[in-house]
Amino acid sequence: MTMLETAVCGGVDTHLEVHVAAAVDSIGGLLGVEEFEVSKAGYEKLLSCLRSFGTVVRVGVEGTGSYGADLACFLAQSDLDVVEVDRPDRQERHRKGKSDPVDAIAEAHAALSGKAKGRPKGRNGNVEAIRVLNVARRSARNHRISTLCQMRHVAFCAPDELRVQFKGLTTHQLVTKAAGLRPGRSTDTVLAMTKRALRELGGRAQNLNAEIARLEEQLEVLVRRTAPELIGLYGVGVHAASLLLVAAGDTPGRIRKEAAWAHLCGVAPIPASSGKVTRHRRRASSQPTTISMRAGSIGRVRIRSTRTPGSTSRLRSRAAAKARSLSRWATSLDTTRSCGSRHRPRPGFELWFSNRTRRCSQPAGKVAVEMLTP
Repeated sequence: MTMLETAVCGGVDTHLEVHVAAAVDSIGGLLGVEEFEVSKAGYEKLLSCLRSFGTVVRVGVEGTGSYGADLACFLAQSDLDVVEVDRPDRQERHRKGKSDPVDAIAEAHAALSGKAKGRPKGRNGNVEAIRVLNVARRSARNHRISTLCQMRHVAFCAPDELRVQFKGLTTHQLVTKAAGLRPGRSTDTVLAMTKRALRELGGRAQNLNAEIARLEEQLEVLVRRTAPELIGLYGVGVHAASLLLVAAGDTPGRIRKEAAWAHLCGVAPIPASSGKVTRHRRRASSQPTTISMRAGSIGRVRIRSTRTPGSTSRLRSRAAAKARSLSRWATSLDTTRSCGSRHRPRPGFELWFSNRTRRCSQPAGKVAVEMLTP
């Protein structure tokens, strides 16, 4: 008599030093729970442990963007179906408690039932390189903003003979002027140390400007290499394109249609009706992606508003006034929410996005054919 091989679903609760894995059978019965170290040898032991129970059909991993990123890549390279699992909701945790084995079992059940079906982002392509460069650029930009605020505050509170030298200067002039100060041998200690502080802050701002320029140069090379058609669209620059690419991910087939992309960006309408009230809401999304979409939509609204027939100054002034009013209208929070599913959310990755999904074994589905166009 031939024994049928057991179908196994795994769940992994990831941490910094150890991962806890659980295995369940096809009806949700627990087969085993075990801890493994975070290393390649530990990943191989985890995979061998899951396969010892039967044929592994799917593995749910929590934290595929943080502690479980390396494990998710390892399992995907081992030809396993890997899905991303969110943490259990608070009601579920309140009923069943919280521990690493309990979380691993819950993740295995989520993978088995199909509740968790999202594909984790790939971490081995140009998009991952763009993401890490964006991390460095964002921190440098935040430090530069903080440095400039400190410089202006120190200059405003400086002694009169120094304060008047910084009055009315632009940001570039302020940095250049501060970096060129010399404390000298002044008997006024406050004046000398204020000059030294401004000089150090100015030098720091110049170094941060150079660092940001280097990062942006490398970002432009990667973005143009990854999605040159996206850069060619009006209103989409290197920074906005890089944010959209990072949100989409590097895994082919992860997002197969326009509706999934709109839902990921938080602009897909979700029914929230009750009784006689018919309404929709939109879930929160990543702020950088929403900002990039809104910036692109505002730019396209402006250019379309100014393309009016005729060449008279009267028509031009009307078009300019319309563009300004539409810009204010589009930037308001309420209007952005109300028209988001129409004007902002069509990030058409059709030339980059759909081409990558066509390389998948499963059908690509219909992808948006326009980007940021009403």
